[in-house]
Amino acid sequence: MAKMVELERLEKHFRISKSVFETSRRVVRAVDQVSFSIEEGEIVGLVGESGSGKTTLARVLLSLTKMTGGNAMIDGVDLSKPTKKDLKKLRREIAVVFQDPASNLNPRQTVESSIMRPMIIHGVPRAEAREKAKEVLDMVKMDQRYLDSFPHQLSGGQLQRIAIARALALSPKIMILDEPTSALDVSVQAQILNLLLDLQEKMHLTYLVITHDLNVIRYISDKIAVMYLGKLVEFGPTDEVTEHPKHPYTKGLMDAAPILDPRLRGRAKELMKGDPGSLINLGTGCRFFARCKYATPECEKEDPEILNVGNGHQVACIHPLKMEA
Repeated sequence: MAKMVELERLEKHFRISKSVFETSRRVVRAVDQVSFSIEEGEIVGLVGESGSGKTTLARVLLSLTKMTGGNAMIDGVDLSKPTKKDLKKLRREIAVVFQDPASNLNPRQTVESSIMRPMIIHGVPRAEAREKAKEVLDMVKMDQRYLDSFPHQLSGGQLQRIAIARALALSPKIMILDEPTSALDVSVQAQILNLLLDLQEKMHLTYLVITHDLNVIRYISDKIAVMYLGKLVEFGPTDEVTEHPKHPYTKGLMDAAPILDPRLRGRAKELMKGDPGSLINLGTGCRFFARCKYATPECEKEDPEILNVGNGHQVACIHPLKMEA
């Protein structure tokens, strides 16, 4: 199966200074040496606390910010040196759905106008765009009478369906979903997740789902990528990672989340201590060292590389076998 997204030691660093008089600048390693791939038709969940680098990674994939180093290929396009033709292709092939659809819809435009806008920008004739707007509204299971509605007349779940419909307007291959259900009630969350799964199956879409909610990821994703302070610390099939976490940070995230899966309720839980550190002056060792109960002096000195531990499961930990499944 073809790889739609392929990242190899991807980096995005920012240089900052305390004031205009400061000559030397410090480096924020927002995304640091991240490697993983997403195959066509696959759903990958990207999880981690705030400041872990999830959104910055998404911005690189959307070509909203340039990467600092490494390699990134999206459907054959090299993001390190994209041409105008490449960027135009990616604008059509990659769609994004945000956490709060109300803030991303023009309150003065009707639903029809909002859905048509990306098509008009890409040169689709207005009559064709109008017909496509009706088609994608049907796909997200909303009546065509809502085409004349304005955002303030719709519920949160309806607004998210409109956002998804607009994302589908240009028939993308890849969808980046940034916290797509966090602003919704639990019952509505389930409806939106089921809708996304139906659309993914029918259109053979590739999803990157960014969230802090592990229960959402367990439900929807094929694989999980876990980030901490800019680093990828664990990656693998969803069942393998959730049932047999090999990194203490992954286990800490799982222990902090409500357990809905009865198979996991017997596992001992232990909440993580402390808060995420700073991305500035990270040192040379493992970034999770100060919060890890399994840490040894070696962990403070050595930045662990990603290791394969079997069944497609990868972990960046010096002592992964000390983790309890």
